[in-house]
Amino acid sequence: MRAAQVTRLDGPSSVEVVDLPDVDPGADPTKVVIEVAAAGICFPDVLLTRGQYQVTPDLPFVPGSEVAGRVRWAPAGSGVEEGDRVAAFPFLGGFAELVAADPAAVFALPDSTTYEQGAALPMNYLTCHFALRERGRLTAGETVLVHGAAGGIGTAALQLARAWGARTIAVVSSADREDVARRAGADEVVLADGFRGAVADLTGGRGVDLVVDPVGGDRFTDSLRSLAPGGRLLVIGFTAGSIPEVKVNRLLLTNASVVGVGWGAWWTHPGGPGAAFLRQQWHDLLPLLEAGRIDPVIGEVRDLAEVADALAAVDERRALGKVLLAP
Repeated sequence: MRAAQVTRLDGPSSVEVVDLPDVDPGADPTKVVIEVAAAGICFPDVLLTRGQYQVTPDLPFVPGSEVAGRVRWAPAGSGVEEGDRVAAFPFLGGFAELVAADPAAVFALPDSTTYEQGAALPMNYLTCHFALRERGRLTAGETVLVHGAAGGIGTAALQLARAWGARTIAVVSSADREDVARRAGADEVVLADGFRGAVADLTGGRGVDLVVDPVGGDRFTDSLRSLAPGGRLLVIGFTAGSIPEVKVNRLLLTNASVVGVGWGAWWTHPGGPGAAFLRQQWHDLLPLLEAGRIDPVIGEVRDLAEVADALAAVDERRALGKVLLAP
């Protein structure tokens, strides 16, 4: 099978397309083997190519944490059968023609959902589901500010917040990203430069109830200042490259909360709910997917041979919407 393999930790340029033996169901008969039709690219995939993620696999390894395709083989009791259309979260191995995944991280796709849409769901939408529901305690009628609103996490957060009855304000780095944010469900779009003042104007000076921040960097303080009394700032990542620090006296002034969002750490922790949590999340999202209330914004679909360029686009924040690979 064709696969994209990280052979050295030098960033996206370290990924090479190679021929590897097909995934053998007998190697781990507890796993579901999937013929990959599309694979999603996430920022953690970029970090893995540099050895900067929380998990550092031994070299060489095949990255790719989210896929969609057809089941080639499934163990008894897995909940899926040969030929089923599925999405999955294998964490590694997805940038290939075949991948093996834990049955708990394999999800049935509605017939109305394309493989491209399916491959855009597992990492971003399950992360944002956890962020907004579990950590942010979002309720209908609240106002949500979303940074990085033209990227994978940003578009997912906008769609879910809107589906759950929130007012959404998107923050984008440039005007050419505004259309992507609006397609994802933004009620209002503001530029990152001067966003604090724009948010104050849009909320009549009150501020927002929730900030979704996958960017970090120098926006962080103004995000705190943009919170309404009792507001929550969700820390999802640091695509800007720098990790901000919190002056906790600011939290006292408005009774604000800074909340960490570690989706993987939540369900993989020894005291956590385990992989069964993923199926619970998918069950919660499925009605929204079937009703068309969540529809991943696909930026581009590239051939597996272009994996290095596709990863670089995500790394350099040039991607608009979700970037996919077609093995």
